[in-house]
Amino acid sequence: MEYTEKKRWLFFGLPFTFTKYMIKEDVLTVDTGLLKVVENDCYMYKIQDVQLSTSLMERLFHLGTVVCYTGDVTHQKLVLSHIRNAKAIKEFILEKSEAARIKRRTVNMLDIGSGNSMDMDGIDQ
Repeated sequence: MEYTEKKRWLFFGLPFTFTKYMIKEDVLTVDTGLLKVVENDCYMYKIQDVQLSTSLMERLFHLGTVVCYTGDVTHQKLVLSHIRNAKAIKEFILEKSEAARIKRRTVNMLDIGSGNSMDMDGIDQ
């Protein structure tokens, strides 16, 4: 499964911009520009967190903005502005990024603590 969306004007949600988002299982690609086209890729395993925001105007025209926080060098914050199906795209990115991290064995596990500090052998430290 993959998504292809265009950045839209906030006014009536019309797609009269030259920004295109392609979200696949393993990579997120952002194409921008008309005369000079810039293509930026980010692998799914590098996406660490995803945020969805919708302003009042976006809600009126059934749009949303998805922000991907990544470990990528070129874009640490990828913004998919004013897109349709924003909630479904956010969920897709979260699911596929987690699956890609597990597949590549790059999952970060945090010990948020249970109150005691025992090591693996059960000995207090």
